[in-house]
Amino acid sequence: MRPRLLATLAVALLLPSLAPAQRVQYPATRTVDHADDYHGTRVADPYRWLEDLDAPATAEWIAAQNAVTTRYLAGIEGRERIESRLTALWNYPRVSIPWREGGKLFFTKNSGLQRQSPYFVATGAARGAAERAALVLDPNEISRDGSTSLSRFSPDPTGTHVAYGLSKGGADWVTMKVRRLADGRDLDDTVDWIRYSGVSWTEDGRGFFYTRYPEPPREAGKTLSNASRDPKVYYHRLGTAQAADVEIFSHPAEPTWGVGAQVSEDGRWLFAYVNRGTDPENQLYVADLRDPRAPDVRAPLRPIDTALRASFQPIGVVGTTAYVLTNLDAPRYRVVALDLSALPTDGAPPAWRTVLPESEHTLESATIAGGKLVAAYLADVKSRVTIHDLDGRQTATLPLPGIGTLAGLSTRADSPELFFGFTSYLVPTSVYRYDVRTGEAEPFFQPAVPFDASPYVTEQVFVTSRDGTRVPMFVTHKKGLVRDGSHPTMLYAYGGFNVNQQPAFSPTVATWLEMGGVYAVPNLRGGGEYGEAWHQAGKLDRKQNVFDDFIAAAEWLIRERYTSPAKLAIRGGSNGGLLVGAVMTQRPDLYAVALPAVGVMDMLRYHRFSAGVFWVPEYGSADDPAQFATLAKYSPLHNLKKGTCYPATLTTTADHDDRVVPSHSFKWASALQAAQGCERPVLIRVEAQGSHGYRPLDKQILEQTDIMAFTARNLGMPITLPQKVTKQAME
Repeated sequence: MRPRLLATLAVALLLPSLAPAQRVQYPATRTVDHADDYHGTRVADPYRWLEDLDAPATAEWIAAQNAVTTRYLAGIEGRERIESRLTALWNYPRVSIPWREGGKLFFTKNSGLQRQSPYFVATGAARGAAERAALVLDPNEISRDGSTSLSRFSPDPTGTHVAYGLSKGGADWVTMKVRRLADGRDLDDTVDWIRYSGVSWTEDGRGFFYTRYPEPPREAGKTLSNASRDPKVYYHRLGTAQAADVEIFSHPAEPTWGVGAQVSEDGRWLFAYVNRGTDPENQLYVADLRDPRAPDVRAPLRPIDTALRASFQPIGVVGTTAYVLTNLDAPRYRVVALDLSALPTDGAPPAWRTVLPESEHTLESATIAGGKLVAAYLADVKSRVTIHDLDGRQTATLPLPGIGTLAGLSTRADSPELFFGFTSYLVPTSVYRYDVRTGEAEPFFQPAVPFDASPYVTEQVFVTSRDGTRVPMFVTHKKGLVRDGSHPTMLYAYGGFNVNQQPAFSPTVATWLEMGGVYAVPNLRGGGEYGEAWHQAGKLDRKQNVFDDFIAAAEWLIRERYTSPAKLAIRGGSNGGLLVGAVMTQRPDLYAVALPAVGVMDMLRYHRFSAGVFWVPEYGSADDPAQFATLAKYSPLHNLKKGTCYPATLTTTADHDDRVVPSHSFKWASALQAAQGCERPVLIRVEAQGSHGYRPLDKQILEQTDIMAFTARNLGMPITLPQKVTKQAME
């Protein structure tokens, strides 16, 4: 169905190109005489003082920088039109993929402009559930200004209680509370210092497992930035104090490794994991929670595979047979099976039985629904889903609405009901219900968005990187585009941590297209689009491949005359922020605008803060002499050259980001302002009460407005937008 246009959006306005920016007067940033010795090499760190996040001097620096940025952005003609259009494009009802627990259906539903999405519950059949559902929890009532995020929501298997997590500013630290569904009242239970973990209930609904870190020191500035160490899995029984929680599992031999635990859907098996940082390889253990010799949650954990040789992700248990997604001897993944009642007792590796062998396409995920195995593949970064018997025989293909992205799967092993989402750059996420027994599919929720996708098209192209590697890229633009090198183009990428970048709808991208922009996303090495080999090709001493892939994508867009260096903007967040920082220091001539968000900019010290310890397997550590040499070659902070004309740069971060602490961006912006050799502006925008990936919707819209206005201003970009829409009040 083609999205309908609101009647008030029929007329387009054309704003004139803007004159070049004037030189910005930056706040004076003091420097200190500090240097570190790395294996005989002294490296200056003149902005080290900005690592003290709670210091008054840091707060003053943030206020001064934000004041300059605010003045600059407020002076951009047409900024309010961008904000109005973004608001209109976000103002449509949205429903998440539902899931069943205790015979009830749970999902989020946002009426349009609510800061956070409330959770609802419905009983009975899925048809009509979105309309008849009852409210369970509205985070907008808990935090009216959005400064506290609802970051976890987990109903128990009996449908009696829900555990929900609250995070100040959306930080990784979570406080878990418990609500009774019958009357909406909170119990006295409060569980603090949860990090990088959800909860997993026992089948009786009387308690849950979770991962907790030691309470951080009360030392100023350290709660968010202290390195994550010594996690432990605990069990919390409802009605008891956290001090009485039972320690279940830890891995003290490696205090910087991660641990976690998950109860199988049938409630019998507890799987425990050990991860070496963010690498996919993990150790896997299992306990039988129904073992009569251990009648409580402290049933003994038995090793399944502890060699850290591959990734093992249990996807379901039928009887005593566990089905596991793994890349063991299969870089593009396969599904294997194992009899949990016949594990080796002598430490020998288990006898895995292949159910779904590795194929030419990457097996992205798998699950069990109604006794069927559901497998989601990536074929050149496009989703394909197949249905199989438990012996691996294919019986059907999931009818996706078109070429695009599977936006999640929700199933139960004991029910034929399957819910899935579908999206693309031009299609907002719609939710469908599918019966694996009958093969019948029907919509669960389809949004009506005030965006007409018909004038645009997405094409997939392949570019050749420096070493000859073929790299796919999606390019979305207006149909009939004349390739004359004149089109403002946004090049966005990530390239790391085995993360796939697949097409997905975004009001920001839709607005960019309406402004006349081209949107391009290359699938760089370091991601998992072509399996573990693709990931391995972009990590550690091979990280330069990621940057080369991105540079090749930029050069292709210029060579094929979609755009030119004067019209090209680059964007990325987190590891993608590192990407932007690295490529703009290596090839500043290729881009006019750079937009690094919450980026890892100091590659020599990243591992000393919060989650950074987990990234050492991906990046390496400056504590190692060989890895220091690699990191120093591309670390954005350390490769700025004074007097170089860098792209106009808007760095964005948030004060409660404890994933990539904001000192990365503070030091980077200070050094870039000092190094900039031309009049292109270098600004930083620091969000208050935000985190690595969280903003309440009103602040998200304002941040995206500022980013797009900055980009348009510095590309000299004519802005074509539908007529201004009256902004509705945020709910």
